Amino acid sequence: MKYRFLFFLPTLLLVLSLGTRLSAQDNQLFSNILNKYVKGGLVDYKNLVGNKQLDKYLQQLSDTDPDNFSRNEKLAFWINAYNAFTIQIVSENYPIESINELSTGGKIIGHLLGKTVWDKEFITINNKTYSLNDIEHKILRKMDEPRIHFAIVCASISCPELLNEAYEPDKIEEQLESQAKIFLNDESRNQFDIKNRKAYISEIFNWFGKDFGKDDEEILKYIFKFLPASVRTDITQNSKQWKVSFKDYNWNLNEIK
Repeated sequence: MKYRFLFFLPTLLLVLSLGTRLSAQDNQLFSNILNKYVKGGLVDYKNLVGNKQLDKYLQQLSDTDPDNFSRNEKLAFWINAYNAFTIQIVSENYPIESINELSTGGKIIGHLLGKTVWDKEFITINNKTYSLNDIEHKILRKMDEPRIHFAIVCASISCPELLNEAYEPDKIEEQLESQAKIFLNDESRNQFDIKNRKAYISEIFNWFGKDFGKDDEEILKYIFKFLPASVRTDITQNSKQWKVSFKDYNWNLNEIK
């Protein structure tokens, strides 16, 4: 009997491992939450406060070990984690006018002291503690996928619109591509003046410029593939003549009022 058990043990361990892996990728719970409480990229925090289904999804994330996931599984997992835990910390402190209110001393002092809401280590994944900055800078930005900046949402108006479904490994390419196009063609966030060859683009490209290119010209060349043909053609032919400036960032909460 002992030897029979040893014979079946590897199979049993494989089944248990696959079961954990599959359940970890079941994001339907998060999709249900997002579909119900997110409209036009804005969040109904007022009615989301105290949502037990969000707590359940966060626990699911916390119980997951993503270390052996494929690249697409890791991208989806960590983007969802960033967005879900951002929603949580806002909901727990709602009502607020801006997520910056959750930084020690407010936006400016918080950044000077390194004690912003993004520095708080309030996230537990697989018994490890993370901050939102850890997820963004130490994990997602190291995956060589600039489009993450159009998917992770810091609960502010000038952020990309929050997708009203979870990111999924089997369709994350299409999701990231769509989010990039939506963000870059939204004139409240990015504007392209062909006549004067001036690009007024999001501060995201200032803060994380090196993720898109080594200078303004390379950043524009990255951006233009998501833009209408007329803008794309002009930037391609006259990239050195285009001037770049960055739009003021609106830190007001991305809420449905």
